[in-house]
Amino acid sequence: MILKSFESNKIDVHKNKIILLYGKNEGHKNEIISAITKKNKNISNYDEKEILDNTTQFLENLFNQSLFDNEKLIIIKRATDKILKIIEEISEKKIDKIIILINSDMLEKRSRLRNFFEKSKENLCIAFYPDNNQTLSKITSDYLSSKKIQMSQININLIVSKCNGDREKLFNELNKIENYLLNGKKLDSYNISKLINLSEDHSVSELIDNCLAKNKKKTITILNENNFVTEDCILITRTFLIKLKKILILSGEFKNNNNIDLTISNARPPIFWKDKEIVKQQIFNWEPEKIKKLIYKINKIELLIKKNMQNSVNLVRDFILEQLNSKTNN
Repeated sequence: MILKSFESNKIDVHKNKIILLYGKNEGHKNEIISAITKKNKNISNYDEKEILDNTTQFLENLFNQSLFDNEKLIIIKRATDKILKIIEEISEKKIDKIIILINSDMLEKRSRLRNFFEKSKENLCIAFYPDNNQTLSKITSDYLSSKKIQMSQININLIVSKCNGDREKLFNELNKIENYLLNGKKLDSYNISKLINLSEDHSVSELIDNCLAKNKKKTITILNENNFVTEDCILITRTFLIKLKKILILSGEFKNNNNIDLTISNARPPIFWKDKEIVKQQIFNWEPEKIKKLIYKINKIELLIKKNMQNSVNLVRDFILEQLNSKTNN
């Protein structure tokens, strides 16, 4: 059964025992999950891999519920089509005192997990797409009004433009502004811009990851949307060096075993699940010898920046564009 994200108030956990929440809008999904968890004290969180590795034990714990047990809420994170058979089995049992929330990333139309929920008459399926600027602007206005904070529409638009359709990022920025005002400081366009600009290491890391993965469109978008200043340039070069040294090790491993999945799974420290695909692209794009040459170039760029600080942003920007246009291993 399909429910629109703006209809989330129609969720009835007494009737809809298994609910699939999928899509990129983690902020909106977390709002729905929080609203449901507030009404339930008995909550268990699982990653899909935990369940797949211990399926028998998971199902036994699930089905062996006492008549006197309180209602239990189970949240399954990072779910994919791999968990479908387990969900089908649970659905057939028609459990009474258990609510299951399944949190997935974007699922394509051909996804078997998504199709199962869309065709189900009892279980719910809700897609969460990125918010548009109009929605985020309304959320911002409501939030500021509730906190009795006055702000011009121009500054609201400035905050919204930095969030890229992500309401979770929006609330983080609004919380920063609220905390800033607690100290009695003045709020103007300059201070707002200073507070929300860059999101520091995250934006720099995302910029470099996409550059090394040769994602030209995304890299240029990040360059254009962030107001990088002189102080950011050293951070960018240092982050470049750290990431290149990690890719150098992985690229060497891949050259020896010729197995990209084995290379990723054996990485130490482990690579976070959502970064695996972009790291694979980076390994494919850069052979060890090319990485060593790039490390040498980065060191030269950093020296140039220190000698010519007034031109540092242009130096870094030109360097990044040069890497995007350089030949790959493919």
